Amino acid sequence: MEPRTADAATGGKRGRKGRSRARGADKPSLYDKVTARVIAELEAGRAPWVQPWGTPDAKAGLGLPKNALTGRAYSGVNILILWHHVVRAGFATQTWLTYRQAQEMGGHVMKGERGVAACHADTFIPKVERERAQQDGDEPGRVPFLKRFTLFNVEQCEGLPEDAYQGAAPLPEAEVVPHAERLIEATGADFRVGGTKAFYVPSQDFIRVPPQPAFFDQVNYYRTCFHELGHWTGHDSRCARDLSHSFGSKPYAREELVAEMASAFVCATLGITPTVRHTDYIGSWLELLKEDNRAIFRAASHASKATDFILAFRDAEIASEAAA
Repeated sequence: MEPRTADAATGGKRGRKGRSRARGADKPSLYDKVTARVIAELEAGRAPWVQPWGTPDAKAGLGLPKNALTGRAYSGVNILILWHHVVRAGFATQTWLTYRQAQEMGGHVMKGERGVAACHADTFIPKVERERAQQDGDEPGRVPFLKRFTLFNVEQCEGLPEDAYQGAAPLPEAEVVPHAERLIEATGADFRVGGTKAFYVPSQDFIRVPPQPAFFDQVNYYRTCFHELGHWTGHDSRCARDLSHSFGSKPYAREELVAEMASAFVCATLGITPTVRHTDYIGSWLELLKEDNRAIFRAASHASKATDFILAFRDAEIASEAAA
């Protein structure tokens, strides 16, 4: 059987020659590559944060991609990158690791397998800037950079511990709604149920959602709640995003993109299949991404921070119950 490839354009264990290429050229190329892929999917009528979970097209179970060694979930644009490849390659698990981590776990990446390029955003202070700041007596400016690293799905490895190959156990359908209800309640957000529209009012810090029976598919009530909670995290007292822009503006479209992905990430964590809640914004998102190849990176980063903020209430509740 031919080795499956997560990303044919990205080698596995790169040699010294590959690493010696101009690093500055790598940074925009990854922005461009990911942005172009997202644009192509949106133009085809698909949202990268909504994959065909639970169908023959997606063998892996619903959930966020995670690292096999640390157990930590990946965040930001890496979720979109890894979701895309787990479906494209037909992997049955959303568990990933680096070449070295496979060795640390007692296994190895199988010969001929190719990894997928993920990324880590960070900043550094150039030597010249540090010297300038010391001379002027002020704070040095930091320069953002994007660092690539290569990941392999555990199905591309052999010799790993048996539990590394196990996907997340699906939640029983009957338990999905109670889990969602408890999380919504745990946030302490001011939810006001009634009317026919869903929205968040930053100036008064409350969320309005229609009653659950008003939704034709009632699970959409929870998807909508988490979308609005995504906006709720942007309040100055929480993640402090700018929520002051009017409907139809580009900043408004950016915020909708953040809330859309935050809802998808939270839903995936809870075992609720994500869907596109606002298809009418796709045109605005396309315009945004075509103008700025870093917009999807920033939006995904904000969405992950919003997701972490929301899920922290669930984690606190679990810890409290364990201590009781």
